[in-house]
This record gives sequence, structure tokens and C-alpha cells, in this order.
Amino acid sequence: MNYKFVALVILCNFAGVAQAQILHLPDALNRSTENYEKIKGKEALVKSSRRLTKYHESQHLPDITLMAQQNFGTINAQNGPLYSYGGLGAAPTSMPLAEQNWNAAFGSLYLANINWNIFTFGRIKNQVKVARANESVQNMDLTQEVFNHQIKVAGAYFNLLASQRIKYVQEKNLERAKVFLGTTVSKASSGLIPEVEASLAKAEVSNALAAKIKAYDKELEYAKHLAILLGEAFQTYQLDSNFNHKIPKANLQPELNLQNHPLLRYQQSIVDKNREEEKLQRSSMWPSLYAFGVMQGRGSGFDWNYVQDNSAFSKSYTDGVGINRSNYVVGLTLSWNITKIHRNSLKHKSQKHITSSLQHDYQLLNQELAAQVSLSDQKLKNAYEIFDETKVQLQAAKDAFLQHTALYENGLSTIVDFTQYLYALYRAEIDYEIAQTNTWQALLLKTAAQGDLNLLLNAIKS
Repeated sequence: MNYKFVALVILCNFAGVAQAQILHLPDALNRSTENYEKIKGKEALVKSSRRLTKYHESQHLPDITLMAQQNFGTINAQNGPLYSYGGLGAAPTSMPLAEQNWNAAFGSLYLANINWNIFTFGRIKNQVKVARANESVQNMDLTQEVFNHQIKVAGAYFNLLASQRIKYVQEKNLERAKVFLGTTVSKASSGLIPEVEASLAKAEVSNALAAKIKAYDKELEYAKHLAILLGEAFQTYQLDSNFNHKIPKANLQPELNLQNHPLLRYQQSIVDKNREEEKLQRSSMWPSLYAFGVMQGRGSGFDWNYVQDNSAFSKSYTDGVGINRSNYVVGLTLSWNITKIHRNSLKHKSQKHITSSLQHDYQLLNQELAAQVSLSDQKLKNAYEIFDETKVQLQAAKDAFLQHTALYENGLSTIVDFTQYLYALYRAEIDYEIAQTNTWQALLLKTAAQGDLNLLLNAIKS
């Protein structure tokens, strides 16, 4: 047995099955959220906001600083004040000398410093709340981005479905035109009709073929758009054929409880964040109470009597890096920048106005969505009615086409009349397919307005 041949046959069959795999709409929605780069970017922002929240929560911990310093130099000094910001630059030294000299020795400084904001009148607590509110904003932004993207994917799915159905109608029309051409050529060859009618039939076939190619061209465009939204390479898709045989059943009553709409929840999270920032600005007016502690050890190559005897020093490294003297300082610091009361009150009032503006945006968005729900209900109702009318038109066009086909074959009708009814049937089929897809598009519009994707998914399952 030729095993290579068998393996090749199996691979070919597998490739055929993979090519014919049906893309269901729920699967397309899941794949799009997993692959789309913009959604991945917003997921990264959510993770970043979580880390930032952890950072602000860690601000409750004290600052602990350890330092070790070893140096070599002179210790000429003079009387005068010295202050080092932050408490790390403690620099006790010898008495001032009468004159400059260049005696140098090793020295060392070892320091442990603790600063702890033990009470800040809620400032650190409010910083944590702002960070959490920002995390909520990022989460809601991700949620609304996923919802909006899934709505786009569903719209692209139905557009591709409609283009495929139109191509299917064009193929049927081409087959009818070919049958008509065969009949016409046969009758023209027998001398029953003029040759010009055979030429007109050929033109009809050519027109139908061109229309089919154009329909396929449009299908490729919609397939490309869907592939981009799915985050996949360009390919053609075989879609769920159940959409070609049913229309959705949905409640036509408007649903005005829109509080859980992803867009509204996102806008509300922004309002909540700004309210937390108001509290932070208010708490920034008040003082802070700090506890601090410093433990210091120093070593020096200069002896205790160096001021009296300038030769009492050692240039040995080991004599200078040990700990000869130790000191500690502990205490409390109450710090209050009084002028901040006025400055931060202005910022607090500004923040309140921003929050008020965002609240008005929320109310406007709520009104727009409520109006969109009512509009989508009416559009869905109209889509149902139009679909019912296209069924009547399609049946009438079929009956008329069959009748004039029989009349033309028996020489009782002209080719002009026949092509007119051929076109009427073609147009009725196109209108029927578009109307059927439009019922799903109208339901998608209602789904987007209500912010609940289950409305569409439940209609697909039913």
C-alpha cells in the first residue's frame, strides 16, 4: 500500500472539512474579543490600573531608608548653620580650627531613617479611592469596548450574509438565463423565432454573469472587513444558514431600564472617579502628622583631641570605617501649608464643576439611548412588515414568471415580455433576501440601544 498517497488523501479531506467549517455568530463574537488588538490594549490598561491601586495602598507603609557611606577627606570647619532637607544629611563635626590645613583621614557614616505619615486627614485614603475609581473606569472602558466591538462584528457578519445571499440570487438568475438561452437558441435554429432574439438571450446571460461577479466582489469586501474585526488573516467564510430560513422573534416593547448599558456604566464610572477626586482635593487642604526616627553611627580617623593636637589622626582605612559614636533622634512633625487652603479650595470647586459637566453628559447619553431604543423598536416592527410584503411580491413574481415562461415557449409571448418578468422575479428575490437580513440588522440595532447582547443571542437560539 502507498502510505504517502493515503496520507495525502487524508490531508486533502481534512483541508476540505476545515474550509467548509461554518462560522456561527456566537463563535465569531468570542474570537473577535480574543484576537482584536485594541481590546488587548485596553486589557493591558486594566492591569496597569490595578498595579497603580496597589501602589497607592502601599503609601500607608512608612519610608525606611538605610545608608552606608565611607569617604576620605579633610575636616576644616567653621561656625555656621547647616540644614539638609529630608533628614539624611546629619553632619556633626569637630570644632573650627584656627587656620586651614590639609590633614585627611578616612571616615564613615551609617544611617537608618524612618518617616511615617501616621495621620493625613484622609489624604492617603482618598488617593486609594481615586486609584480604585480609576481602575473601575478602565474596567468599564474595556467592557464597553468589547460590547461595541461585538456589535460591529455582528453587523459585519450580517452584511457578509446579505452579500452571500445576493450572490446566491445572482447564481439562480444566471441559471435561469442559461436555460432561457438554450430554449431561444433551439427555437432560433429551427426558424421559429428571429436570430436577434437569440442574441438578446446571450446578452441576458452575459448581464447575469457580470452581476454575479459583482456580487462576489462585494462579498470579498465584506469578508475582508469581518476578518479584520476578528483579528484574522483575510479569508472567505461559510456562515450559518439558519439565518436564511428564519427571522428573529423579539419583544417589541421598549426597554427603558438602561442603567446596565455598558456606555452608561462607563460614563457613570467617570463621574464617580471625579467625585473621589473632589474628596482628595478637599483633604489636601489639611495638615499632615509625621513620625520620624534616625539612628546614626559614625567612624573617623581623627582622634578626639585633634583640635588641640593636629597630629592626632590616622590615615589608615580600618581606623576610619568603624563605628566610634552613635546618635539617635525620634519625634513628631506637624506640617501644614496654610496657603494651600485657599489654593486647594479653588481646585476643589473646579473639580466640582467638572463632575457636574460629566453628570450632564451622563443624562444626555441616557436620553439618547432611550430615544434609540424607541427608534429601534419601530425599525424592527417596520422590518417585519417589509419582510411580509416581500413574501407576497416574491410569490407573485414566481407565478408570473412561470406563466410567461410557458407562454414564451409556446410562442404566445415576446422575448421583451419574458425578460421583463425574469427581471421582476430577480428583483423580488433580491428584495426578499435583503428584507430577511434586515430583520436581524434591526434586532442588532435594538440590541445596541439596550446594551444587552443576550437579546440577539437568545433570538438566534430560539
